[in-house]
Amino acid sequence: MKKIIASLAVAASLFVGANAFAQTEKPTVVLVHGAFADASSWNGVVRILEKDGYTVIAAANPLRSVKSDGASVASLVKSIKSSVVLVGHSYGGNVITEAANDQANVKSLVYVSAFAPDTGETVAGLAGKFPGSTLGPTLAAPVPLSDGGKDLYIQQDKFHDQFAADVPAAEAALMAATQRPVTEAALNEKFGTPAWKHIPSWYIYGDKDKNIPPQAMAFMAKRVNAKAVEIVKGASHVVMVSNPERVARLIEKAAAAQ
Repeated sequence: MKKIIASLAVAASLFVGANAFAQTEKPTVVLVHGAFADASSWNGVVRILEKDGYTVIAAANPLRSVKSDGASVASLVKSIKSSVVLVGHSYGGNVITEAANDQANVKSLVYVSAFAPDTGETVAGLAGKFPGSTLGPTLAAPVPLSDGGKDLYIQQDKFHDQFAADVPAAEAALMAATQRPVTEAALNEKFGTPAWKHIPSWYIYGDKDKNIPPQAMAFMAKRVNAKAVEIVKGASHVVMVSNPERVARLIEKAAAAQ
């Protein structure tokens, strides 16, 4: 009888230990960049999250179309065994809103100066829903593609002021040179089913954003019923580059939420 009791005690301790591990295991954070940027735009945030014990993947967003970009990120998410916090910047907000559908391991969405579309909406439409965006005149001449589409870039000499005004000039110049183009079609693609309707969301943006009007982001943050909304005073469109600590801490709140 003593042996049986001892065995049960060991089994119980192992069960408690396993449960404790399951409850304390950190989710994987998947970061999705937007148009006119690349995965390196998350470098500052990655350093903080990894220091705090998170596994982080800064995904390469193809920037071809909402559907195909969403499918690309969804495939990555599906391969991850842990729970996932999906984070999107700018157009990347559309991508995570698409990618999270039918992904059982996505526990939360974090929008970083990002679009959070509803059915039938487009990036271009949301950007123009409220006054304030000055992106249009800063775009370079479209680059024709072999499939008949067009790639869009920001003119390098206008990049700093338009996209990253609160980032040091030398760093902004590097960002301008390495920017990834987005297709014109992707910015005008109508959205399908938004994942934020069934997955908890968080939102952070700067009040000096010139790409997406702050009023538009306030509207979207309210519409998704964000668990927390942070407005960073003086921050540009790339709030994750200029204020990585603020962005990382909000991601960690989303990761820790039950």
